[in-house]
Amino acid sequence: MEAFAGVLSVLPGPMRDPVIFAVPFFLLLLTLEWLAARKLEQSEAEVVPVGGYRTQDAWASISMGLVSMATTAGWKFVALLGYAAIYTYVAPWHLSPQRWYTWVIALVGVDLLYYTYHRIAHRIRLIWATHQAHHSSRYFNFATALRQKWNNSGEILMWIPLPLLGIPPWMVFASFTVSLVYQFWVHTERIDKLPRAVEFIFNTPSHHRVHHGMDPEYLDRNYGGILIIWDRIFGSFTPERFRPHYGLTKPVDTYNIITLQFHEYASIIADVRSATRWRDRLGYIFGPPGWQPGVREPARAGAPKSP
Repeated sequence: MEAFAGVLSVLPGPMRDPVIFAVPFFLLLLTLEWLAARKLEQSEAEVVPVGGYRTQDAWASISMGLVSMATTAGWKFVALLGYAAIYTYVAPWHLSPQRWYTWVIALVGVDLLYYTYHRIAHRIRLIWATHQAHHSSRYFNFATALRQKWNNSGEILMWIPLPLLGIPPWMVFASFTVSLVYQFWVHTERIDKLPRAVEFIFNTPSHHRVHHGMDPEYLDRNYGGILIIWDRIFGSFTPERFRPHYGLTKPVDTYNIITLQFHEYASIIADVRSATRWRDRLGYIFGPPGWQPGVREPARAGAPKSP
């Protein structure tokens, strides 16, 4: 941990992301889950074993996570400049980080805005193109949690109301780190349903398994980060009734992390080029994943059959 602290010490205070300190914890849980999966798994057949791992798939997820840490730092640096200007010159008041309610506003605000962004990301294809990589694995385990996007620009824009409300920029980053670390542990099949009160309020592995499934019953459900109550309030909640099938409805059969990250952008460009009307071009970009001209309910060919 001293080595991590040494690296962070060269960064400005607001940029010292606590997620780096959580990396050893992530790796420990990932290793324990992998060992349990190896012990219980009998084969790597067509049917993906419960909680299973495939080495190439796991390494792809870990590699994407490592690149994401670097790209996220870059996006946060850009955001820091913008948030600082908004906080200093536009915010009508400044909330003190010494007050408990400032932390409540920051944490709940980040969680609500995360729910909003996450839901938008599943309904607007251009934004889905940045998010779909996280859903591309047929496995659901702690390695999958590390399969993160490299373009955080949407979230950066979504957080703008927080510095505008007087939340110090570093608290915005800290609150999102809490959300990110929390969401790591919900990516597992090794934890069954938790006590009813916990399941009612918080996002849990059971709720998030639904989100990652590719079954029609689970499509576009359970977007919550820390709290699942947003899904209950806004009508996007579905309980886990059976074990989901994971991944995209149109699988990307590769472990190449560049392809996994950017293939949907290439598909958008191809669709736009093939369109003859501006209405259709805009539909391919800003419509939901799988949108087709003249089709009211899209087939969602590029979306997870259950996000």
